[in-house]
Amino acid sequence: MKYFRWLLLPFSLLYGLVVIIRNWFYDAGIFKSHKFEKPVVSVGNLDVGGAGKSPMTEYLIRLLKDNYKLATLSRGYGRKTKGYLVAALFKGMPGVPGGTVQSGLDDSHHQLADLVGDEPAQFKHKFPEITVAVCEKRVEGLKRLLPDHDLIILDDAYQHRAVEPGLSILLFDYNRINEPHFVLPAGNLREPFSGRWRSQIIVITKCPAQLSASEQVTIAERIKPLPYQSLFFSKIEYQQLEDLAGLPVDTVIDSDTTVFLLTGIANATPLIKYLNTVTTDIIHHKYPDHHPFTLKNITKLADEFKACTSQKKVIITTEKDAQRLQESWFNKDEKIPVCVIPIRTVFLNDDDHKFDQLIIDYVREY
Repeated sequence: MKYFRWLLLPFSLLYGLVVIIRNWFYDAGIFKSHKFEKPVVSVGNLDVGGAGKSPMTEYLIRLLKDNYKLATLSRGYGRKTKGYLVAALFKGMPGVPGGTVQSGLDDSHHQLADLVGDEPAQFKHKFPEITVAVCEKRVEGLKRLLPDHDLIILDDAYQHRAVEPGLSILLFDYNRINEPHFVLPAGNLREPFSGRWRSQIIVITKCPAQLSASEQVTIAERIKPLPYQSLFFSKIEYQQLEDLAGLPVDTVIDSDTTVFLLTGIANATPLIKYLNTVTTDIIHHKYPDHHPFTLKNITKLADEFKACTSQKKVIITTEKDAQRLQESWFNKDEKIPVCVIPIRTVFLNDDDHKFDQLIIDYVREY
């Protein structure tokens, strides 16, 4: 497949030219880019696929939510609705735009994901006290949100040039740092690598916990941050297992455990590497990113799980994937244990205080 992609280089040149012209129109003011008087923080990446935007957004939420009235604004990829919508959790009400059922089985995850997308649904379930909104037209969404909020976090909006955020955080996946800097379709970049200049903060995500100083220097030489850009390195830290309702469970994984891993994310490699540190018996049910799970998918998984003769077995999925699941799917005949593995962003080199201060200083300017 990788050799076939080399044949696509002419199309990449054409695509890259179109993106460069589009960006130039915005930079020159021919296309209007809106600025706002309140702090707007953008989290994004240059390449397609997961670079850790959701855990970074959640890091920012934890940092700021106690002192500021904040909202997140996303496009709402994969949702079944259109336009501006605010996520809400209602009890005992039928599913309506902006709200969900919250039944005893907590199937509200699946219903809210249909309305706003899996990642916004994840934000709302984890942080019910904040505003979570979706809108394809981010300018419209910002105009609606800003009058009632102190700041907005834009999720996956680096290429949305109609908005000029006050602070842009650009993420690069450590596992893809050495890939050629080609745009689609021959490469994986949404825009040319030179587009990194618009960010003030660059974070290399999903790094090994023991990333050496010399390798950090090598990566910095590869990224070539500009003088005004701050470069950070971070890792993913896996948290205690939870059930689909977000409650901690006592399940312990060891070398005797058979793990049925269910994923519909862009890159499950870091999770598999982590699970391999405790067990090698992993049966991976892999689906494309944002895959809308169906009862047929889950029935296949449940049948394999019940047929497994291992004395210790468990189904594990990610937080994002859990938003697209209905717990009732796993309770048709008997209780099948489903565990969710939460993750958090942790900065290397004890740089969390430095990163936090950059964010807080920017917000306080307003």
